[in-house]
Amino acid sequence: MFARPRMPSLGGAAEWLNSELLGPAELRGHVVVVDFWTLTCINWLRTEPYVRAWSQAYRDDGLVMIGVHTPEFSFEHEIERVRQATKERAIDYPVVVDNDYEIWSAFDNHYWPALYFVDADGVIRDHHFGEGRYEQSERVIQQLLGVERELVSVEGLGVEAEADWDHLRTPETYLGYARSEHFDSADGAAFDDRRAYELPERLRFNHWALAGEWTIGREKVVLDQAGGSIAYRFHARDAHLVLSPGAREPIPFRVLLDGEAPGPSHGVDVDEDGNGVLRDGRLYQLVREHDAVRERSLEITFLEPGAEAYVFTFG
Repeated sequence: MFARPRMPSLGGAAEWLNSELLGPAELRGHVVVVDFWTLTCINWLRTEPYVRAWSQAYRDDGLVMIGVHTPEFSFEHEIERVRQATKERAIDYPVVVDNDYEIWSAFDNHYWPALYFVDADGVIRDHHFGEGRYEQSERVIQQLLGVERELVSVEGLGVEAEADWDHLRTPETYLGYARSEHFDSADGAAFDDRRAYELPERLRFNHWALAGEWTIGREKVVLDQAGGSIAYRFHARDAHLVLSPGAREPIPFRVLLDGEAPGPSHGVDVDEDGNGVLRDGRLYQLVREHDAVRERSLEITFLEPGAEAYVFTFG
């Protein structure tokens, strides 16, 4: 049971996008779905096609979808970056920028993504954390609205495509030392200190390593000299990496898969030769396996210094 069964206030946030502030007066009599998200989260990205579709399908029935962007990483506090993400994802419903975690705390929320289903009287009637349960969630919306019809048809494309759960054997892996594990470079890691690293002769499964001069910080690793690489041995259809160029100009990079250009197994942010450009802070899809999913070695090399890498995710 919820400690607070009524929907908390949405006040105190940094800014609203696509809307003016929505308070109790504006929401009275509406069914509301609150979606907590952060722009780099692959789990949220894979749910977003459904959230968009529900917003559009039930808007005229009285549904108000509200996205609450609560940032995980420091660069996600940039309101222009959040604004850009809403445009890239074609999000046209209200989004509140929750940089200080005020709304997150008011809901006592702990997850991205998280959906809260609120009835027309302002009472939280249901919730769901993470991916999946789409049919049941849409039925909850219909029940609260008092409508009954066919469920919307949704197919995620690109990074929004559902994961290949049957072949996913590699977990989310953070690179900053606050939550890092499975680091495989020789001599271990130096924290908050520039150091030259080398890749091991053979990278162990579900482990990662650095080559070149890097500084390993609390939430990220930062490349100090051009030509540095990150390698990961994984088993999944998709491989993603959350990256930011920091304050620098765009940074070109190259991806190799088992030592070769990825060819048709390139991700949406990489061409067949493995070339890509790090322009802004977000999740980059580096690999989408085009045939049988198997254990592979990924290596990404940055041609300029300043690249910041945060977390690998897979699908």
